[in-house]
Amino acid sequence: MVPFNYTIFQESVLSLVQSKSIPMKRINDAVRRILRVKFTLGLFEHPYADRSLTSMVGSQAHRDLAREAVRKSLVLLKNGNPGSTPLLPLDRKASKILVAGSHANDIGNQCGGWTITWQGSSGNTTKGTTILEGIESAVSSETEVVFKESPDASFAKNKGFAYAVVVVGEQPYAEYVGDNFNLTIPKEGIETINNVCSAVKCVVVLISGRPLVIEPYLPMVEAFVAAWLPGTEGQGVSDVLFGDYPFQGKLSRTWFKTVNQLPMNVGDKHYDPLFDYGFGLHY
Repeated sequence: MVPFNYTIFQESVLSLVQSKSIPMKRINDAVRRILRVKFTLGLFEHPYADRSLTSMVGSQAHRDLAREAVRKSLVLLKNGNPGSTPLLPLDRKASKILVAGSHANDIGNQCGGWTITWQGSSGNTTKGTTILEGIESAVSSETEVVFKESPDASFAKNKGFAYAVVVVGEQPYAEYVGDNFNLTIPKEGIETINNVCSAVKCVVVLISGRPLVIEPYLPMVEAFVAAWLPGTEGQGVSDVLFGDYPFQGKLSRTWFKTVNQLPMNVGDKHYDPLFDYGFGLHY
């Protein structure tokens, strides 16, 4: 796929064919495979899309299904420290709770790349429900929900919060733009975890398209949830955090301790993950 500099691509391929660096046999093979799919799909007989179902896109039925998918994909990595009562499911009748983090109230961050644009972007990029809005709709009408994106430790400690929900993660990306040799939570997310979870009981909800380095932060948090990229339906996250539905998700890949272990797969001689392939706690 060449979305931008396609004229340069065309000129380069033509030059390489003329110089016989790319044989016509290779060109014909590529074209043949593309045409085969188009013939199979009937695109030459019916080249235009059927727009009769366009009104269904983004319908409540579609959003309900997306919300269900979010619920079923969440993976619970930790819930409680040894000798303590598990934090999850959260108490929806708590008098006052804190919601913090760069991804708590941001549809664009929830959706990630390939959303509206190639790379996606932070902010109010499309219609949907943020995780903060999901939490606000899930708690009792008497519960005060305080949102502060980047609170300091003093704020978290001295405001009488029963617990905190910290939602952090990666910025949207697609393809090679997301290449990263460190695979760490961005600095502001780490600061929020440290400030909040050192001061009040907390659950961290990680928004990312892949495992990241989290081992240093697990001892200071009561619960940790891998939410991946939940998209527009943030209520799917709150549905499970408050116990309306159980955790069902299992890791679809091994979760490493450090990037120095990568690549690491089940069956490797030195397989020593933070969480095994297929891991996932439940209530």
